[in-house]
Amino acid sequence: MADERTSTDPPYRRIVAEVRRRIERGELRPGDRVPSARAITREWGVAIATATKAHATLREEGLTVARPGVGTVVAGPAPRRDHELSRDRIVRTAIAIADEHGLAELTMRRLAAGLGVATMALYRHVPSRDELIVGMIDVAIGAIRLPPRHPPSWRTCLELCAREEWAVFQRHPWLGPSMSLTRPQLAPNGVLLTEWVLASFDGTALTAHERMYVQIMLFTFVRGLSTALEIENEAVRETGLTSEQWMETQEGSLEGMIGSGALEHFRELTEHGFDFGLDQLFEFGLARLLDGLTLFVDARA
Repeated sequence: MADERTSTDPPYRRIVAEVRRRIERGELRPGDRVPSARAITREWGVAIATATKAHATLREEGLTVARPGVGTVVAGPAPRRDHELSRDRIVRTAIAIADEHGLAELTMRRLAAGLGVATMALYRHVPSRDELIVGMIDVAIGAIRLPPRHPPSWRTCLELCAREEWAVFQRHPWLGPSMSLTRPQLAPNGVLLTEWVLASFDGTALTAHERMYVQIMLFTFVRGLSTALEIENEAVRETGLTSEQWMETQEGSLEGMIGSGALEHFRELTEHGFDFGLDQLFEFGLARLLDGLTLFVDARA
């Protein structure tokens, strides 16, 4: 049989062909872990986006499945029995899939394959994908750790809360886009988080409505910035370029735009290497938001 890894095949197809060959030879057996995306980038010298596409193709062709807590393994018999399922296991597996591939790639069929069960078995624990997402939001927000006793300063409380939220959004890039501002999902841990922020203003003159507006504004700031995380991850998967590498590809066009002598202030920014990093934007935005709230709270005293 001719070697499937021809020079005309896309790199991800050559990787899939080699993994299939290893399975057919018995070098990889059912339940064995296949090389991770990072391992593939090292072994084949390809971009992370190519490695991710190879993994997706292996799963689509039924060669591999995702095992919670284990990784991607060779598909085989011995799937989990339905009675071993639980809502918590389903939700945490869904989170793992969304973390790696994005929320758009999370389907009930894919989730069932990762758990090794029939798709219909999931619906005995989570009636719909929407309810599954609410469960995912609840578990993700539940990882936020705030002290039971509030710090004496409301500003310290809000800064602590914002930083905890930002850390969780970074761990789960799908979280921000999945949460609605106008139709908020009633995740129990989200309600508890809101109550903690509202109580931060005990001892001030802020009304209950004003406290809620502050909570929404703080959440909107962190969530709004976090929506760029999922977009950036998708861009990396599609192009194989980090944001820094992509900016380097734009230098020629940028120089052409500012070379005419106009855009003086913009030229100054580019010459001094403006930092587009999200962490820097978070720090700057949070400080300005808290500065403005300080004026508001002091004026209400």
